[in-house]
Amino acid sequence: MKTVALILISTAATAQSNSNLKNTNAMKRVEFISDGLVLVGNLYFPENFDKNEKYPAAVVGGSLTSVKEQMSGTYATKLAEQGIIGLAIDYRNYGESEGQLRQYEDPELKLKDLEAAVTYLLSLDYVKSVGALGVCTSGGNVAYLAADDQRVKAIATVAAWLPDEETLPLLYGSAENVASLRKKGEEAKNKHASTGANDIILAYHNTDQTASHVGPMEYYMDNNRGGGVKEWKNEFAVMSWNTWLDFDPMSKASEITTPFMMVHSDNSALPDNAKKFYNELKGEKELVWGEGYHFDYYDQPKQVNASVESVSSFFIKHLN
Repeated sequence: MKTVALILISTAATAQSNSNLKNTNAMKRVEFISDGLVLVGNLYFPENFDKNEKYPAAVVGGSLTSVKEQMSGTYATKLAEQGIIGLAIDYRNYGESEGQLRQYEDPELKLKDLEAAVTYLLSLDYVKSVGALGVCTSGGNVAYLAADDQRVKAIATVAAWLPDEETLPLLYGSAENVASLRKKGEEAKNKHASTGANDIILAYHNTDQTASHVGPMEYYMDNNRGGGVKEWKNEFAVMSWNTWLDFDPMSKASEITTPFMMVHSDNSALPDNAKKFYNELKGEKELVWGEGYHFDYYDQPKQVNASVESVSSFFIKHLN
C-alpha cells in the first residue's frame, strides 16, 4: 500500500489556465436548514433553465476546510453545463454557513448537512431526483450519505479521501503520533468547554510542522488557485482531531447499494484504499482510473472536464 497520503503527495504539474472552467450558466445563492443552523449554498442551473420542467440535481462537496467557491463550485458549474442542477455547499462551521465552532470538522455533522441539502433539493418543484458528488474529503462524506440515505439515487466521487483505522499510523507517522494528536484534540475540547476558546492551527502548509497537513500543498499555497479564494480560511480547529481521525468511509463501502461511480488515479490520495473501497461496494458501480495528481482534480481543466464527462453521464443514466 502506498504509505503517503494527501499530506505528502507531490503535485508538481504546472497550474493551467482555468478560463474554460468559468460558469456561463445562471447561479443563485440559497439557504437551507440543518439542525437549526442556516447553511448556504450556490445553486447552478442548466442553460435555458425552465422552472416548469423537471431536472436531475446533485449536491456537491469539496475537500477538508474548503468552501463552495472552490472545487465544489467548479464541479457544480460543470454539472449544470451538462443539464444537471448543481448545489455547491458550505458545510456548517465553514464559509457562509452558520455554526459557532468555526473550522470544526465532524463527519457525522457533515452527514446531517448533506442530508439537509438533499431535503432542500427535493423540495424544489423543478427537481425530479438527487445525486451527490464528493471531491477529496467529501468523497468520504458522500460514502456516509450513500450508506444512510436511500433518497439519493446516484453517488460519485472524484479523488476521494478514503482513510481507515489501519492507514492512520502511515498517514501521521506512527501510532504514537496519532495518539498525540488525539490527546491535543481532547485538551482543546476541554479548553473550549471551560473557557469558550477555539484553538486554531493552519490546515495546510508546505513545511510548517504545526499545520494539520504538511507537504507539497501548492493548491492551497497558490493565490492563483485555492489559496486565492477569499472566502476560504486556511484553518483547522484543534478540537477536531478526534472526530477527524475517527473518519472511516472505508467501513461504509459494504453497506452501499446505491449506484456509485469513482474517479481516481495512481497519484490521487490512497489509491489502494480507493480500489479496496470500490471492490466492497454492493450495488451497481463504475470505476474510472484517470491520470494526474490529486490536486489536479480540484481545478485543472484536463482532469476536471474528464471527470465531469464521466460523472454527468452516470448521473443522467441514474437520475432520469
